[in-house]
Amino acid sequence: MHIIKRTLLVTGASSGIGRAIARLLLTSGHTVIGSSRNCQQFKTPHPNFNSIELDLSQPDQIPAKLKSLEKHYPKLDGVIFSAGYGQFGAIEQFSFAQIERLITVNFTSQAIITKALIAKLKTKPQSNLIYIGSEAALKGSRKGSIYCASKFALRGFTQALRDECGSSNVRVSLINPGMVKTNFFNELSFQPGEADTHRLLAEDIAESVNFILHSNNNMVIDEINLNPANKVIQFKK
Repeated sequence: MHIIKRTLLVTGASSGIGRAIARLLLTSGHTVIGSSRNCQQFKTPHPNFNSIELDLSQPDQIPAKLKSLEKHYPKLDGVIFSAGYGQFGAIEQFSFAQIERLITVNFTSQAIITKALIAKLKTKPQSNLIYIGSEAALKGSRKGSIYCASKFALRGFTQALRDECGSSNVRVSLINPGMVKTNFFNELSFQPGEADTHRLLAEDIAESVNFILHSNNNMVIDEINLNPANKVIQFKK
């Protein structure tokens, strides 16, 4: 199969799912621009990899940085939205600032990045917008009111955006993983179970991204839902 070489922005590329996606794309021969709040985390150079500092909790800074990005990388023809974080608890346990930050990082800034790049992407022969959602976008759960809201918002956004892009060459896809073995759970009170069947790997999500990018350009993969074979939640002591 002949693979067209792409120039792709991967948000949250310094760790977890984003890092796995960036690695697989580089292995496939694509050019990757990886974003992170701290680009010093990118310690291993690669000829097809470049970085950009992008803090999704500071949405006012995003448009200017992406304007510069488009200038330096005119061949940019896709974005994989991997950045995000989790915070869980009853609604009264959140401060107002915590609510605002979680929604901003997990949804609002994703929409701002899309707004900043969509016009140029629509001029490309083919382009992709791939959003990493969550199983939390499919069903609300206890102590997940704000996190679920951010992922529900992202899912609704991608559904509407897909329709808006229907007459262009922009393909909009959403991947909703269940629990993935990454540092996402480092600051949380729970994590996936210990068995391999209890958690996905970041590489599983990366393979799904790769599948979407290399699928028939005449179709759109709307959503992919991924889950471990057995759902087991383990609470930390």
